[in-house]
Amino acid sequence: MSVIEYDVIIIGAGVAGLTAGARLAEDGYRVALVTKGEPTACLSTGCIDVCSLDHDPMHAISHLPEEHPYHLTARASIRGALDRFKSSLNEIGAQYTGTLENNRYILSALGTYKTTCLTPVTMSAVPQNDDEDIHIITFSGLKDFYPSYIISRRKNSSSSIYDAGASTTMGLAANFEQEEFLENFIVWLEKQNIRESKIAFPAVLGLESAAKIAQKIQNRLGRKVFEIPTIPPSMPGRRLFNALKHYFRKKGGTIYWSWPVSGVEKSGNIIEAVITPSEGRPNSLNAKAFVLGTGSFVGGGLTAGRSKITEIVFDLPVHTPGSRDDWFDNDYFSINHGIGTAGIIADASFRPKESPWENIFVCGSILAHTKILKYGCGHGLAVVTGHAAAKACAEYIR
Repeated sequence: MSVIEYDVIIIGAGVAGLTAGARLAEDGYRVALVTKGEPTACLSTGCIDVCSLDHDPMHAISHLPEEHPYHLTARASIRGALDRFKSSLNEIGAQYTGTLENNRYILSALGTYKTTCLTPVTMSAVPQNDDEDIHIITFSGLKDFYPSYIISRRKNSSSSIYDAGASTTMGLAANFEQEEFLENFIVWLEKQNIRESKIAFPAVLGLESAAKIAQKIQNRLGRKVFEIPTIPPSMPGRRLFNALKHYFRKKGGTIYWSWPVSGVEKSGNIIEAVITPSEGRPNSLNAKAFVLGTGSFVGGGLTAGRSKITEIVFDLPVHTPGSRDDWFDNDYFSINHGIGTAGIIADASFRPKESPWENIFVCGSILAHTKILKYGCGHGLAVVTGHAAAKACAEYIR
């Protein structure tokens, strides 16, 4: 068996896991992250929803139920974690805008509004009401983006179609990274004689250079431009994942891609290592502490049987909302399904309660009582609890 030593092993490559890993790597710890594949962040809008219940997200957090994981951290720590998120991504050119004093809207591919807090800079010009006129650019053959739906909800708006030679979000984004394609596209745009004050695009303005590309288009046309997230998979979500991954590696972190955990080595009340399979002999990744950020059901961190919900890596105790009949409402589209409370209950140090292991810390949507859809707190909660779990983990190691 191949044995590799680290200070901390992060399990899960979502926003929470990468945030925790970056925080620990910044502090000088030897950190490795293991993941079985791409996280659900790649399916998201790329925005940071902090809490959508009120215009003021911090005020909204203060009114969440007592058991919500946000209440495990001080308000100053919540603010510090999100400020640190913005500054770290700004350091690598992935700028985010917005403040914790005000939630804002982004447009969906169907023309409805979604409430969020921090957005990629390419969405900073999104109209905040129905009165602003916009011109929507779409692309021949592109599915999962519906300009006619958006126009039907907004007066004084129109659209144009460009044949980019590609019909997928990834293919279009790759085209925009090419100087010749971008120049030809801008020349075509200039010939459209667009009268509206803002120009909207599906979120395909580049793989990693979207901010620069949007700024170039804006400068040439003299109009503000913004992106609208498409139905998943989403380029802004992929850009967010790539930016966090890049930042983690820049700070010295190591990523073991497609290395699912297949076993655990224990001694007394300590987890000593996780085992990952490979061709030939398995790998033993040893560490002083472990941070679990595998996500909930969609991320694969939890799995549900007929009467029991299981955490798949360490078999930690899972809060289960009553019998299976209590897990779901009759209304499929309800935001009050009982299953939304399932997860790991953590103490003030982000250790799982009632766990026999003292060197495990948990963060992100695997935490119990998050109710992410109801409270609109997805990536914001991941950033905040990722920072908090990393801080507690560092104090434990010291």
